[in-house]
Amino acid sequence: QLRAECNEKMQELKKKYGQDYEQPTAVPMLTGAYNLPSKKVIHIVGPIVYGELTKELEKELADCYEKTLDMCLENGLKSVAFCCISTGEFRFPKERAAEIAIDTTKKWFLEHPLAMDRIIFNVFKDEDKKYYEKMI
Repeated sequence: QLRAECNEKMQELKKKYGQDYEQPTAVPMLTGAYNLPSKKVIHIVGPIVYGELTKELEKELADCYEKTLDMCLENGLKSVAFCCISTGEFRFPKERAAEIAIDTTKKWFLEHPLAMDRIIFNVFKDEDKKYYEKMI
């Protein structure tokens, strides 16, 4: 059902913007969670690193975290679990991605201290876990 809702939203966007429409980087999309143990799922496209890591790519990754947290605030969601955005097939360097994730969420939380009950960093690999444990 979750995949169907995403596909439906994308079809609506393609009708509005044309069949070549792709979800832009750092623009969140909210759907129901269906059988997942959560109320909602926020989908976001992270930056893709093709060559050198640039300040623009770093800003786009930070925007992913900030805009997701903003969407949580706007929708009354009090907890969020982040995966390691862009670090897999999108080739964002894992350690730098962890720094950006933590720095961005800390800054956001200081600006909105009562907005969230819990922010979780859900890691895929032991290497990712090592970076987050070192920085938190």
